[in-house]
Amino acid sequence: MGKNLCVLCASAVIIYRKVAKVAKKLAITLNKMFTEKNIQQIKNHGLSEAKVTRQLEIFKEGIPFANVVEPASADNGIVVFSETEQNHFVALFETEKDKLDLLKFVPASGAATRMFKFLHQFLEGYDFNSENIDAFLQKEENKNLKIFFDSIEQFAFSSLVKEKLEAKFPDFENFEKGKRYYFFVKEMLEETGLNFSNTPKGLVPFHKYGENYVTAFGEQLYEAAFYASSNGIANLHFTVSAEHEEKFKKRYEEIQEIVENKTGVKFNISYSYQKKETDTVAATLENKAFLDENDDLVFRPSGHGALLENLNEVDADIVFIKNIDNVVSQNYVETIAFQKKVLAGKLLSLQKKIFGFVEKLNAANPSEEVLNEAAKFISEELFIKNTPIYKEAILKILERPIRVCGVVENTGAPGGGPFLIKDKNGNLSYQIVEMSQIDKNNTQQKVLVEKATHFNPVDLVCGLRNYKGKKYDLLKFSDPDTGFISHKSYYGKPIKAFELPGLWNGAMANWNTVFVEVPLITFNPVKTVNDLLNTEHQPQ
Repeated sequence: MGKNLCVLCASAVIIYRKVAKVAKKLAITLNKMFTEKNIQQIKNHGLSEAKVTRQLEIFKEGIPFANVVEPASADNGIVVFSETEQNHFVALFETEKDKLDLLKFVPASGAATRMFKFLHQFLEGYDFNSENIDAFLQKEENKNLKIFFDSIEQFAFSSLVKEKLEAKFPDFENFEKGKRYYFFVKEMLEETGLNFSNTPKGLVPFHKYGENYVTAFGEQLYEAAFYASSNGIANLHFTVSAEHEEKFKKRYEEIQEIVENKTGVKFNISYSYQKKETDTVAATLENKAFLDENDDLVFRPSGHGALLENLNEVDADIVFIKNIDNVVSQNYVETIAFQKKVLAGKLLSLQKKIFGFVEKLNAANPSEEVLNEAAKFISEELFIKNTPIYKEAILKILERPIRVCGVVENTGAPGGGPFLIKDKNGNLSYQIVEMSQIDKNNTQQKVLVEKATHFNPVDLVCGLRNYKGKKYDLLKFSDPDTGFISHKSYYGKPIKAFELPGLWNGAMANWNTVFVEVPLITFNPVKTVNDLLNTEHQPQ
């Protein structure tokens, strides 16, 4: 009996140890936020568990809204130049440009899908067998469609579409009007046709000159020759989707000889992609990691703020930044180029003063006079409030990347604008603020935003090197507290998405920033296909 009892006790101990081991393992598993499979996913994305965990914490904590003190306005945070001053800055840039490395940086990864939203709705909602097209187009909700079809010959792609249709349907011109319109849109958008829905916006035909069409990509090259070239060479960098790079390269091969002969400039083009490691994890509405049907984490591109990594890898004295779709037909290019030179000349003027102050302040014992002059410059020309008076604090401000931003009078277009902002430490500075950064439940903030007189058209000229010609590490001058949390869906399921600080707001929050008023003609984005009917997009 005693022997059997000992055996039972020993067995019980073994079982207890096994149970304890399993329980411990289970406790470890339960405490871990991610499975081994998830962890491998994170590593494959070039991320760390700590970084993804921090992203999930941001969903819980929320992102603080911008604290707007007042909108910037003409002569109050926004510089307005006289014609004489503009000519001075243009002349300064022209004198200096061949001594400088110039680069045009163009975010170009966006697909054209949203350009054609109302045309997609037409394909889904119109039945040419049973509906009269004229009656259909008279409906108020179809006014954009009516404009499109009434102006169909004015679009640069019109003859391309018709050529394809006539090859497929020899009797196309004899179709009933509704059927013609339907097949025209279908041929434009769908994979069996020109597939504009899945084409990069930069490669959609925007303008037509004689028999030749020109895409936004082509217009960006042509335009660069007028202000972003030095010593007969224009350097351009396009951020594109990986699957589209070859399409851009192919288009360049098709137009290279034409654009070089027309401008007398050689082009040096480079490309990069938004990096996988800048993607952010999606969350549930309860702020936990969202898992798909295979229990995989879902990662999303983190918005244009991720392009700070790409910008950080280019190296030039002056970088012009402009969105791919903000172009004009070539008869307006010299007007646009003049304004870009104004901004670049202003940048060079500011840099010359900044570099002079930095050299003097880095001397052993800068005089009180130099300190006062530098502080006055910071206050009056960089528009920074709470001006420091000590050498170290002054240098900290002067030794930063600098950008001169063109701003246009407010037209009601969606997007960001220039505002005076107070940060969490009480510091005041002028920043570009997106509407998603504003607390719309705060009446006072809402009123201030509604008083905004100017808008940011993404028209930036940037200085990325210090007084010794060494490139700044741009990642050190971003404000991580200025990201965005938005609500999206994943195959019909609601999710929360986190976007990094936007490239022209939070990602550049700690740059020196000067706003300059530029004419409205410099802002010509193509948000919908009908924007191509605007005068600036119609070659004469």
